[in-house]
Amino acid sequence: MSIITIKDLHKVYDGTQVEVHAVNGVTLNIEEGEFSALVGPSGSGKTTLMNMLGGLDRPTSGQVMINGTDLSQLKDSELIDFRLHHIGFVFQSYNLIPVLTALENVEFIMHLQGIPSAERYARAKELLEAVGLGDRLNSRPGQLSGGQQQRVAVARALASKPRYVLADEPTANLDSHSTENLLDIMEELNRKENITFVFSTHDARVVKKAHRVIVLEDGKVISDEVRKKEVVNGPNE
Repeated sequence: MSIITIKDLHKVYDGTQVEVHAVNGVTLNIEEGEFSALVGPSGSGKTTLMNMLGGLDRPTSGQVMINGTDLSQLKDSELIDFRLHHIGFVFQSYNLIPVLTALENVEFIMHLQGIPSAERYARAKELLEAVGLGDRLNSRPGQLSGGQQQRVAVARALASKPRYVLADEPTANLDSHSTENLLDIMEELNRKENITFVFSTHDARVVKKAHRVIVLEDGKVISDEVRKKEVVNGPNE
């Protein structure tokens, strides 16, 4: 079942002299439970496409449908609410709140959702334990390594129980060990909980792990390779 449907998507920016077609007629379906990577050189349109998939930017034309909801038809307030309840984000720069502990950072999105404090605490603790940080609940971002901060970011992205997670260059600032650790965690969550992951990446290690690799160039899809996905301990087993 398709969770994301992209139809003839365009994003045009007005340059000083010429228009820039950052995304130029992309049509794609992302199936539920996929572990996909968007790859391509700088300027290929990866980040722009990711921003439109997450409702952070609006297309010039075309559609982004999430479970049948056309994001372009939502008002700004509706779009904020949709992102809050349906989409998880993992950013290259982590985007953790410096004055909050790891636990409080993960709890924060649930606080915005109005989830009671006891439930917030229990889920945040469970998620941090799942990413191997059960002993760092009370550490602030400045007390954590880059790999640990990114694992907090992954836990935070999952806190809202999203249908899918967008990860924009999530391994860019990590060493090899931290990268492999993080990818293993996300792949396990994908397989066990059927969470859909879409990565934007230059990292060959992410590409190697991906079950589908979508190559962009000049705002267009030039290659789309689907690899075999092995589901273990899936939700229906």
